[in-house]
Amino acid sequence: MEPLIGEWFQSKFKGLTEPQAYAVPIIHARKNVLVSSPTGSGKTLTAFLSIINELYAKQLRGELEDRIYCLYVSPLKALANDINRNLEEPLHELTQLAQKEGKPEPVIRVGVRSGDTSPQERQRQVRHPPHIFITTPESIAIILSTPKFREHFANVEWVILDEIHEVCSSKRGSLLSICLERLREQTGRDFVRIGLSATIAPIEEEAKFLAGYENGKVRDMYIVEVDTRKDLDLAVLCPVRDMTAVPMEVANARMYDLLSKLIDEHRTTLIFTNTRSGTEHVTFRLKERGVEDLEAHHGSLSKVTRLEVEQKLKDGQLKAAVSSTSLELGIDIGYIDLVVQIGSPKSVAKGLQRIGRAGHAYGDTAVGRMIAFEPWDLMECATLAKAAYDARIDRVDIPSNPLDVLAQALVAMSLEKRWDVDEAFELVRRSHSFHDLTKKDFLAVLDYLSSRNPDIKVFAKIWFDEEEGRIGKKKGTRMIYYTNVGTIPEEGTYHVFSERGSPLGELSEKFVEYLSPSDIFVLGGRTYQFVRARGTSVYVKDASGRRPTVPSWTGEMLPRSFDLSIAVGEFRRDLAAKIAKDGEKAAKEWLMQEYRVDTGSAQSLTSYVQEQEALIPTLPTDRQVLLEGYLDVKGNRNVIF
Repeated sequence: MEPLIGEWFQSKFKGLTEPQAYAVPIIHARKNVLVSSPTGSGKTLTAFLSIINELYAKQLRGELEDRIYCLYVSPLKALANDINRNLEEPLHELTQLAQKEGKPEPVIRVGVRSGDTSPQERQRQVRHPPHIFITTPESIAIILSTPKFREHFANVEWVILDEIHEVCSSKRGSLLSICLERLREQTGRDFVRIGLSATIAPIEEEAKFLAGYENGKVRDMYIVEVDTRKDLDLAVLCPVRDMTAVPMEVANARMYDLLSKLIDEHRTTLIFTNTRSGTEHVTFRLKERGVEDLEAHHGSLSKVTRLEVEQKLKDGQLKAAVSSTSLELGIDIGYIDLVVQIGSPKSVAKGLQRIGRAGHAYGDTAVGRMIAFEPWDLMECATLAKAAYDARIDRVDIPSNPLDVLAQALVAMSLEKRWDVDEAFELVRRSHSFHDLTKKDFLAVLDYLSSRNPDIKVFAKIWFDEEEGRIGKKKGTRMIYYTNVGTIPEEGTYHVFSERGSPLGELSEKFVEYLSPSDIFVLGGRTYQFVRARGTSVYVKDASGRRPTVPSWTGEMLPRSFDLSIAVGEFRRDLAAKIAKDGEKAAKEWLMQEYRVDTGSAQSLTSYVQEQEALIPTLPTDRQVLLEGYLDVKGNRNVIF
């Protein structure tokens, strides 16, 4: 390690954490590595320490060029911005140390490219590319098809995929996987692949996703897996004595009383909901109850607002923050002593990720409380709590051969050059997500994209010459790709501004359609009055004290993982058997001991199962599916299972 870098590190840290001790030498040796370790164990520094050291060494030798050396890909814009801040800080400290000791100051540049990046900054990056380039999966998919910027990636040496567990099990991951192989094709040689991950199982599948294939074989990949069983203090709380005996509205109101009490008892509380609209609703209701120093944070708030909330959390200025998914990953928000999850997070891994935000420092106990106000949701929370203590993590399910993603990738590739069909096929199959792709399916997608199939009348996006075995772009292909890139559900959005022109956030087109002058809505936990819409902009004014509606956004609901679904069915079967064998009292004691639920939860769960048994002939479990039929108001027969 360069003396300046080593001296800085020793002045900041007592030593290397366990994942750093294993992974830093591997990265320094330019080997591929996947690092899986608990929150707060220094994964980000693990990835960047060797890279900053090598870039500074290049600078000292006069070899640091005006190009991108390291590509860092984050699943969230907020995380990308946070990493940028956290890199600028050590680089600034290194500069101060160099000035103090009369050594050359580091000139390493860091840049961010995401949907938040201004056009001026994007042009600046084209002229003077950063040495460390931070971006998102969607942005890298666009950049690789942008002629002016693509050349800056020609000699990339390191690629870091942060929070890789968040993308590998979705089609976002499939698109990113092909992007890595497109980048590999462009560089003409491989680069060091570094993956940073939270708890996941089986980790070998994630390693294959990161590695990809070369000449038909999985590329070499080291795995650094540090014990991820962080000490837990997790419990499931019910806001009433028995959910089955009170209306949902009463349970909902009592939930806010319980939330207010928990916030009051702790220094800083982070509250998670599963949707942006849920975040807005919870924030507004808590403020109604007089909770102070409380803010909302989600992806539809402006960048300025999000950064302000993150900084307030980091500085200890907030008693609580409410978020959907935007704060669940590794953003530096300071010390959180309690995490509250409203309802089930729908997967064990996501639940642990969120609860792990409490006691963020390495070795701290993660303190979490899950609150439900509906019996079926309570059942999920109880099942999830036991699975978390038993370290039974959802198995990762990486999509195999998603043809819609393949179609998008082939359109992108056509923008680069004219491809030989076999060459393009081999590139795609280097991606783990498409390694088992058949030539038949590949050609069928080409037929579809080129509108060669007479049975499917679609506009041709590319041309495909079957005789010569060549594909390429058509006129208008670039615009089609740029306006449709990505796998996240798209919706029309309106940008919200104050009367003075300050950006506040975004609203869905569907929500704005129904707004009339004088309508009141909540955004970022604050109430605004709709003034007017102009183009894709909405202008509002403050409406504090007035009762608002809560906006909704598209694509918000989280799917429940398969493994958790099976576990819920098993739980229902076991609880019914326990009640039948030992009685209700013993069953409640068993629930409180084995599933970390309070007395209200235990009573609600036993009552719920007993009610189900009284109304239906057999319970749905992990071993049997219950089919129910009914006639709707139109006389149509429906089947539910």
